[in-house]
Amino acid sequence: MSLWNAAAAQAATHGTLCGPAAWTATGVSIDSRSIVAGDLFIALSGPSHDGHDHVKAAIDAGAVAAVVHTIPQGCDALPLLLVADTMTGLQDLGRAARARSAARIVAVTGSVGKTGSKEMLALALAAQGKTHWSVGSFNNHWGVPLSLARMPADCAYGVFELGMNHAGELIALTKMVRPHVAVITSIEAVHSAFFATTEDIADAKAEIFAGLEAGGIAVLPRDNRHYRRLVAAAKAAGVKHSQSFGSHIDSDARMLDCAVDPEDTAVFALLHDQAIAYRVGVPGLHWGMNSLAVLLAVEALGGDDHKAAHSLSAMRPPKGRGQRHVIAWKNGSIEVIDESYNASPVSMKAAIATLAAARPGKPGRRIAILGDMLELGQSAPALHAHLAEAAALWGTDLVCTAGPLMAHLHAALPEGRRGPHAANSTELADTIKTVVKAGDVVVVKGSAGSRMAVIVKTLLEG
Repeated sequence: MSLWNAAAAQAATHGTLCGPAAWTATGVSIDSRSIVAGDLFIALSGPSHDGHDHVKAAIDAGAVAAVVHTIPQGCDALPLLLVADTMTGLQDLGRAARARSAARIVAVTGSVGKTGSKEMLALALAAQGKTHWSVGSFNNHWGVPLSLARMPADCAYGVFELGMNHAGELIALTKMVRPHVAVITSIEAVHSAFFATTEDIADAKAEIFAGLEAGGIAVLPRDNRHYRRLVAAAKAAGVKHSQSFGSHIDSDARMLDCAVDPEDTAVFALLHDQAIAYRVGVPGLHWGMNSLAVLLAVEALGGDDHKAAHSLSAMRPPKGRGQRHVIAWKNGSIEVIDESYNASPVSMKAAIATLAAARPGKPGRRIAILGDMLELGQSAPALHAHLAEAAALWGTDLVCTAGPLMAHLHAALPEGRRGPHAANSTELADTIKTVVKAGDVVVVKGSAGSRMAVIVKTLLEG
């Protein structure tokens, strides 16, 4: 299906067409290495790489044209769209895609749970109409406009994830997306190196209301201690309607019971005082809780909330966020839970709680392999050490650690629960094969910068 033709892209970006101008794009890409035939390639310039160096390679790989702000040497005869700045051009395409769309749009932010909630929304809405959603964690200054630029004009629904780690970042993103529903999953001490208090984090997340369409609805976490601050911020931004989810008696979507099984999560809840029971196909209390926000958002978009609830049984975790692998290991097998994409104190505790619901084979153990949580500021040592309490509470048999911050957890663990510690994930990977035994269930988690995926790869290789 046509996504952009030359004339529409030129009108959106106020650029100049150069070379052959009778092209039609079926996709948009900023990475010349992953070009799909029919893509429009946008040559972004960054601190380390310049997409202009790869324009010819992108065209050779099947791109129909390239958006550039300077014509690379030897590319004069290629189909190009010359703009003043390619990042601005990408944003212009995103805004134009949003302007031409009649889709009902939901945007999701929060300290944790953004990507999982976005994926649940995409799954639920796709069963009810043509739905477009941002892939992976495309939630920043380039990911959001790229996701918008990829949205077909005839979608019924759009789902976008918005992220930030500094105050002010969400304002531009939400004004680009212009959602009809804004979901905040949680407010926690994440990216606290850049914020003095969690109140400041709440205020920064509340920036999502700045772009909410007139008559739009905010979906807020009722159990969070900053709930009233978020409500006040929504009202100050002109949002007249908000709904809440949580265990609190006043929640519009109220959790009554949640049972975490090894394979999924059973939810029993009240949705506006009407009982509903369903399963989310991923284990974890946080998945069950965030599914309530999903149901409220679907309802606010005009969808069928009960149909949405029952579609969530097909949910599977995104890469690095709870994917499970059963691996042949020595004289048996192990189960690896891959949580390596990112980490914060609250998500670490959630992963440890989810590990507790796993069922090791005899005589297997529950093992947590944890890497540093980053961007936590001066409180980082204490926050790492406090994870020893979660390991004890949830009966983790062994905790292996990597990184200078995780050394504080290693020191806080009792001897019987204390596994090996290494300076980094690569060093720990060298020894982990001697620690893990057949029958064990292993969860691997850490911030992206801790590179805990190295350990997942080592385990998957058996």
